[in-house]
Amino acid sequence: MPRRRFRHSPRFDSDDQSFHEYLVNQPLQSTTRTELLRLIRGGEDTHLELKVKLSNTERIAQEIVALANTDGGTVIFGVNDQLRIEGVSNPEWVQEELARICREEIVPSIVPLIDTIAFDSGKRIVALDVIGKKRPYRTRDGRFYLRFGAEKREASRDELSAWLDEIRPLGFENIPMQNVHEQDFDDALLWSFASSFATEAPNMSLYQTSDFLRKDLMLAVGNTDEFFPTVAAVLLFGKNEKVAELLPRSNVTVARFSGDNGTAQLIEAVEVKGNLLTQFEGILQFIQRYVDLGKDKPKRKLSLVGDSVAKPRGNYHYYSVSEAIINALVHRDLALRDIRTRVNIYDSAIEFINPRRTIGFSPPAYRAIRYGITQRLNPQIAAIFTRREYGISAPHGGLPMILTQSTRFSDRKPEIYIANDEFKLKIYAA
Repeated sequence: MPRRRFRHSPRFDSDDQSFHEYLVNQPLQSTTRTELLRLIRGGEDTHLELKVKLSNTERIAQEIVALANTDGGTVIFGVNDQLRIEGVSNPEWVQEELARICREEIVPSIVPLIDTIAFDSGKRIVALDVIGKKRPYRTRDGRFYLRFGAEKREASRDELSAWLDEIRPLGFENIPMQNVHEQDFDDALLWSFASSFATEAPNMSLYQTSDFLRKDLMLAVGNTDEFFPTVAAVLLFGKNEKVAELLPRSNVTVARFSGDNGTAQLIEAVEVKGNLLTQFEGILQFIQRYVDLGKDKPKRKLSLVGDSVAKPRGNYHYYSVSEAIINALVHRDLALRDIRTRVNIYDSAIEFINPRRTIGFSPPAYRAIRYGITQRLNPQIAAIFTRREYGISAPHGGLPMILTQSTRFSDRKPEIYIANDEFKLKIYAA
């Protein structure tokens, strides 16, 4: 039976190129069993794994994850360590078990390409092609693996962070975090949120934090013995000190400048840490120290010759500013480690600066966000954070509301800039 990924030119020299290069760079055509033997004799490399049999499903899942996270590859069953064909006695069961592993033991699931190849001797081998189209992949217990040469290795926190920054997944909020425990969560905040749903909230005396996050909110993975909360869970419900420790990139800098831009003299700057509710309240309190927030447009005052030359406190629409803070916390691109969320207060404007990928952010998308049409980077965070049950009592109208209400309030339209992986929103005072 011809292999889907083995339909290449009839010659392969393991000394000149890798197995992966052979698969990727050659034109498609049928491959004979002789050519398959030649590939096997080339030995394992970054994209080829050889197994004598399928005996440990957990390790097989890890191998598949490693290949999927490393541009794909192939696992062949029925070949021993000496590269000799031993065959498998039950190829039909092997195929069924591989399909189950790819479907149930890997997240997101993989659609497998599986073939059984028979030889004249009667021996049969099973080959599984792995194509990683939706990286990153992890095992069901929340572990990430990468392949280095002929070996797989679990990615360390630094390696995983750097790798995720490189591929910049939209699902960064769903990444499970190791070494996070139930006691790292703010139970008062979590169960206050849960109890707000009177008829749907679970019996708190029967539920544990890990069970509620995993089973009800889908903010954790793992089985009954393991608990791996996601980035979203830590940001939303983590204790303030643990969030700052585990996710320092989530800290927000809020600053007051004496002037109209960032080159003016800095008066005060603070770094707001903690979970998202704490950050929202901290940012809003800092802003209110230097400006006035109202719901009605202030009346224009007459200016007299003898008035002080000191700049008065700026007046801003309360809901526009609070929505700008919400947008900054919810829609930031957490995969960008080196760019932090910043809020700069000037004499006559407030500027919100957020990490946001500019690669692939086309002009149509830039225009569409003005009408509330955008791609949410963190949909789970947004779904919980913008509910009143989470603790924030402010209307959520998105960017269209900010643009409309701020313009009516100050008679000056807010400005939007997108450049250098940053999204900037500037709201002017009345």
